[in-house]
Amino acid sequence: MKKTRPWITLQGLIAVSIVVCLLAMLVVTAFQGYRGARAVLVAAASDSANQVGSLLDERAERLLSPGENALRMLVHDPLVSADNLSDRVGRLPALVQLVRDGSPVSAVYAGYPDGEFFLVRRVPEGGIDGYQLPAGTHFLVQSIERDSDGMRGRWLFFDLSLHQIGSRPVPEYRFDPRTRPWYQMAQQSDDVVLTEPYLFFTTHQVGLTMAQRSMLTAAVIGLDAAVDDLAVEVKDMHLTPGTEMAIVRGERVVAYPDLERLIVLEGADAPRLATLEELQVPVLSELAAMRTGFSQVQLLSRDDGDWYVISLPLTRLAEDLGRVLIAIPASELLSGVISILKQQAVLALLMMLLLVMIGWALGQRLGGPLKALADQVGKLADMDFSQSIRVRSRIREVSDLGGVLGRMAGAIHHFQQISLALSRETRLERMLDVVLENLIEMAKGRGGAVFLFEEDSGELILASGINSEYYPQSLKLDEALRSDPARVLSTRLDREHRYLTLALRDRQEVLLGVLVLEVSPALPAAAVKSLRQFLDSLSGTLAVAIETRQLFEGQQHLLESIIRLLATAIDAKSPYTGGHCDRVPQLAEMLINRALGADNGSLAGFSMDAEEFYAFRIAAWLHDCGKITSPEYVVDKATKLETLYNRIHELRTRFEVLWRDAEIRYWQGRVGGRDEHELAIELAQTHERLQAEFAEVARANVGGEFMQEDDIERLGRIAEQTWTRHFDDRLGLSHEELKRLEGVPAPALPVVEHLISDKPEHKVPWGDRKPPVAKDDPRNRWGFDMDPPEYSFDLGELYNLSIQRGTLTAEERFKINDHIVQTLMMLSTLPFPRHLRSVPELAATHHERLDGAGYPRRLGEDQLSVQDRVLAIADIFEALTAGDRPYKPAKTLSEAVRIMLFMAKDRHIDAVLLALFLRTGVHEQYAQLFLHDAQRDQVDVAGCLAQLRDWGLIDGRDC
Repeated sequence: MKKTRPWITLQGLIAVSIVVCLLAMLVVTAFQGYRGARAVLVAAASDSANQVGSLLDERAERLLSPGENALRMLVHDPLVSADNLSDRVGRLPALVQLVRDGSPVSAVYAGYPDGEFFLVRRVPEGGIDGYQLPAGTHFLVQSIERDSDGMRGRWLFFDLSLHQIGSRPVPEYRFDPRTRPWYQMAQQSDDVVLTEPYLFFTTHQVGLTMAQRSMLTAAVIGLDAAVDDLAVEVKDMHLTPGTEMAIVRGERVVAYPDLERLIVLEGADAPRLATLEELQVPVLSELAAMRTGFSQVQLLSRDDGDWYVISLPLTRLAEDLGRVLIAIPASELLSGVISILKQQAVLALLMMLLLVMIGWALGQRLGGPLKALADQVGKLADMDFSQSIRVRSRIREVSDLGGVLGRMAGAIHHFQQISLALSRETRLERMLDVVLENLIEMAKGRGGAVFLFEEDSGELILASGINSEYYPQSLKLDEALRSDPARVLSTRLDREHRYLTLALRDRQEVLLGVLVLEVSPALPAAAVKSLRQFLDSLSGTLAVAIETRQLFEGQQHLLESIIRLLATAIDAKSPYTGGHCDRVPQLAEMLINRALGADNGSLAGFSMDAEEFYAFRIAAWLHDCGKITSPEYVVDKATKLETLYNRIHELRTRFEVLWRDAEIRYWQGRVGGRDEHELAIELAQTHERLQAEFAEVARANVGGEFMQEDDIERLGRIAEQTWTRHFDDRLGLSHEELKRLEGVPAPALPVVEHLISDKPEHKVPWGDRKPPVAKDDPRNRWGFDMDPPEYSFDLGELYNLSIQRGTLTAEERFKINDHIVQTLMMLSTLPFPRHLRSVPELAATHHERLDGAGYPRRLGEDQLSVQDRVLAIADIFEALTAGDRPYKPAKTLSEAVRIMLFMAKDRHIDAVLLALFLRTGVHEQYAQLFLHDAQRDQVDVAGCLAQLRDWGLIDGRDC
């Protein structure tokens, strides 16, 4: 395509700014108009709300003032001194004027100091719910009088003309006015008192009681004034359809448009006024929680939208009315403003479209290339250097800028890829490949190569090459090549091409290798010079990266060698566990590889990257490193009395003493003149008994069979025999032995001792060497959860001989188990690199169990990874089949598998991994490598898998 010479300058685009300024002016104008209209509407709403408050206050005044005035006159009425029903009924014409139709007063009544009560109530149209009244009853008189039988209740019924149409005694009508709040309040005041608003029991109207005490007779006159008309006022005064209004006092709602929500019915209890929370209008509840009152509308933002709220004091209901709460939805209040704003927006949009069309017509051919360049440069700003920048434009500056940015993006992209490879790629060969690929692209060449110096052979070996068939696999590093490798190497390569060669040296200027880069003949000399400068600056970084990876590989080999050396030392420490630390890692790797290769079943999603697999290998080799702290005489303990030596010899010597004591008694008897035959029989019986008893002690010491309780009791009877010691047992002891005897008084010699004894000095205290394994130990920062025994060791002879199974005491068993504690504590102190930080946890978890009863941390199924479970199976299987344990014979394959099946059933080990272990033949592979021919019997794999499936431990996918 023919290139177009740019001729338009960038200044031609200034016209676009005019369009932008006009649009900005429209936006500002519309916004200011919206703000002004909103302020006017909010102010109007505030005025309207204050008017509503004033109207409600005036309405309350009109409702209550007539009643107060009438009450002040009634306290002087003969009613206060009338002492019988007839006289009180005689005042009925005056009283019904207060409760006539349309009056807010629903009842007028008098309470007397002796407990009598007289009430006149207007019966509303439709009667009174729950009460049977004679037809035509318009006024109801409720009376309580005192006679000789006590208080007596009676109701009288009157029509509209005050003709009595009935009378009814009401014995169950029990009412003592002296207990009512209105009566008690009036007794404490000389003026009219008002109760708090409440729900009238008889009419279910919302109202309050006004009362005043007569100064003449102390009787109290009361009026029930209904204020439920305020609810109608509230309903009629809504400023918008969605406005929420309520009159509240404290937490009680006095007036609300919806009476069903205002009145609360709770089972058999009397109805009452709802609280704000029971009203279930969240915005009013939040408004009530604000300060007592404010006369200006405020904005309240909630999850259900914005509200304009106001809280106004209302002073006429009782002594402390409370507030009128008004909440107006912002969307309704500002609907007119929003409508106007929409109209303005439509006009602005039309003008915008017109201006955009004009701007588009002017800048179509001018702004397109600049926008395309901006989009591509934006990708550079987002650190995306992989795409080339290509822009065709008639604007000279834009075209030149596009070309420069394109070359810059390409160079940055290649440099970025090289930097990433140098910093992230751990494999030396792959790092060199990436660096070489990018350098070749920058040089526009055919190929390139990196030769690394091999010290053992004294040659430069081809480590990476693009089109490597053009380069030799190795070059002998002669003196010429050693002195100037870059120049000499370029002369020995194909001379038909142009090369850039660069010697790579470490920080001590030792030759590491040579970089060879072919350069395209089409590349300008200035570009070649810049490329060489770049290579010179890169050479140090590349050499350091090569040296670092070589050092890392060397350190990695050294670390593995040290770890294997430690494992070998642990195995060599005891003749009975040799090879354990070598066999377990190999078995664990066999099983973990099968788990990684599983393509179905529960393990199908299991995966490990190279770093995780390497950490697993290291943890497998270190899984028993804590055994370096385990006492050998405990690990190798073959008999119950064995410590550093087998103490059965001491017991045999004591039996020898008793043997000789029997002989001495024989000869003493001969000298004393006893019967020789009788003495001979006695001596023979004693010798025979001692032989039998020592044989039983010796059998118990071997620990080959489970000791029953009867066996232990016989040992106790044997131990009760005594012998006489004539020598001080504290002579020739070590400092530690003497320390254990502190506080134990030395008996006077000779001393009689038991044949087999548990002495205080046999109990070895922990001292300051007690491991921090208790859950509540403040030193325990590893999460151990073990119960250490009371003593570090208990060397008691009878205590050890009474071990029922095996040869280890509880203290010695803890010492054996403590190796895993020491493993975690030791490894936690090592500064493992990031990719090996999981090694301590992995190495110290192979004695945990799925049921959470393992040690040292009692981890459960959810806390054990697949790697943890693999190591547990490998450790158990190796221990079962090992032929070098002092306390058990080696198991055959079938015996070991059978034991592990029941361990899986008891949730000691993972059944899915055990099934994989059997199904993939790992047990057979291990047996071929490490087990004797006699142990390699046939295992019924299908039967084992069926057993696991029948127990519900695996499903068909894991078989």
